[in-house]
Amino acid sequence: MKYVLLICGDESAAEHADEGCGGWSEKMAERGVLRGGAGLRPPSDATTLRVREGEVLLSDGPFAESKEQLGGFCLIECADLDEAIEIAAAHPAAAYGTIEIRPLIDL
Repeated sequence: MKYVLLICGDESAAEHADEGCGGWSEKMAERGVLRGGAGLRPPSDATTLRVREGEVLLSDGPFAESKEQLGGFCLIECADLDEAIEIAAAHPAAAYGTIEIRPLIDL
């Protein structure tokens, strides 16, 4: 089953951006569960798009104001939710932010 790990943190999490994943990505690639992922530029660099009544509406920054922002994602493929939890718990970001584990829709 495929899951996306949504890595979130508050503004203080930005200080960890240069640290990378501390070897987590390499370990998960060797294990054969990592399918992709990337870090994201800060929310201040975001553009939010909505289409309402046929009109494209753009705004700078994130749509929602919140203390935690999405900082990156990882796509993993593993046996079940228990394995996805074990993989996410090993990610360094779990120690200073949050990781939302979301199953992908299987088409």
